[in-house]
Amino acid sequence: MMHQFELETAKNPEDLRRIVIEPVSRVEGHGKVTILLDDDNKVHQVRLHIVEFRGFEKFIEGRPFWEVPVLVQRLCGICPVSHHLAASKAMDMIVGGGVLTPTAEKIRRLMHYGQMLQSHALHFFHLSSPDLLFGFDSDVAKRNIVGVAAANPDVAKKGVLLRKFGQEVIRVTSGKRVHGTGSIPGGVNKALTPEERDYLLKDADQMVAWSRDAVRIIKQLHCQNPALYDTFGNVPATMMSLVAPDGTMDFYHGALRARDQSGEIMFDQVSYQGYNTLLTEGVKPWSYMKFPYITNLGDEKGWYKVGPLARVQNCDSIPTPLAEEERKEFIAHGDGKPMHGSLGFHWARMIEMLCAAETIKSLLLDPDVLGKDLMVSGPRAYEGIGVIEAPRGTLFHHYRVDDDDLVTYANLIVSTTNNNTAMNVAVRDVAKKYLNGNEVTEGLLNHIEVAIRCFDPCLSCATHAIGKMPLEVSLVDAKGTVIDCLTKDESGAMRKGMA
Repeated sequence: MMHQFELETAKNPEDLRRIVIEPVSRVEGHGKVTILLDDDNKVHQVRLHIVEFRGFEKFIEGRPFWEVPVLVQRLCGICPVSHHLAASKAMDMIVGGGVLTPTAEKIRRLMHYGQMLQSHALHFFHLSSPDLLFGFDSDVAKRNIVGVAAANPDVAKKGVLLRKFGQEVIRVTSGKRVHGTGSIPGGVNKALTPEERDYLLKDADQMVAWSRDAVRIIKQLHCQNPALYDTFGNVPATMMSLVAPDGTMDFYHGALRARDQSGEIMFDQVSYQGYNTLLTEGVKPWSYMKFPYITNLGDEKGWYKVGPLARVQNCDSIPTPLAEEERKEFIAHGDGKPMHGSLGFHWARMIEMLCAAETIKSLLLDPDVLGKDLMVSGPRAYEGIGVIEAPRGTLFHHYRVDDDDLVTYANLIVSTTNNNTAMNVAVRDVAKKYLNGNEVTEGLLNHIEVAIRCFDPCLSCATHAIGKMPLEVSLVDAKGTVIDCLTKDESGAMRKGMA
């Protein structure tokens, strides 16, 4: 049986017309989409390819373990805090610091919720709002953040300042806005001063208010056009995330819960320490990104999705009052049934941004964040696993070290990798619905990109390959026509000729 995104074709792929979207725009990292069409524009195959490769899991080996939280966040300039903290949580186990001091945990949480706020604001306002506000088929010259600023200056201003505030939270807690050093194995290395706390607190109420405005914008778009927003890129799938012991949403810590596509709980409060038996990382020869699935369900039925749309529907409640009110309205919109339309990611993402803004204010008012007890330690260990809810979904970091404190093993399953199959299914669904039998235009191809952007993929984080790397080299003439192609598959075998 084939994966749902690998459409069966009665024709030889070499006889089909190939359309390539490269690069996919307004996402972090580099990827491309290939679409195979026949002469009647019937879609036969759609694939999202991750075409860049980053070997972090290999070159981390041999480094001292205490370098890893700072080193590994270089995977990304958009969500470095997520990697910084996931690696720190893994290294907490190495130094015997599994239970942090209240001050250290709350400073880390403050850092992390600042990351959630800035990343969600960046994605919604800068990357996705041009499609949502102007339309998927709108003038490509206008369909960007500059166009949004010209047409909706108040919306653009709020988006910029929300992200700026999140970046300031990160700077105060980690030392820098990007690639900070505040979190270390066993705790944090920087206390908050009353002046820093007050500096952030003076804008906290405004950030909460603007986050509520953002929820209203996307909610209004859903309610005005439910036929589009509730069905576009429909991906019925298992939803997985961390939840707190009482089932509430928690971005920083918790245990794994999964619901099936109808909303029934499949497993709950499963320790992420056993992630490598719970999940299997499948591979495909045409992408550097892996295809994880729940092991006991197999690769055909076991794939799942993570991130805002999963988290908001997977938890029992959100622990901040305004975001919880919005969550209830979101659930009511689906008549109590899970919503699987990919555009629902944006609504859920803004609910999470509101939760982050509320949580930041609450943490800033907590006396513990001004404490001075920053570090713990305990019995030395040789293996550590850290899991966190990054902006794009559940993020796994797993390390082993030796007696010389050097890393001997590293494995990461990043949020976008967890969503890999779901993204491919969404792309397939949109291509079949909008491209099948129609003349292909830029606007129709943008529908494909819109489906990918819903997941807010970070493609540079997600690339992952071990061993021999597949490679495709194309020879293009002066007119841009591909005249020859040489391909090396994952086994190292060479094949000449165009795919």
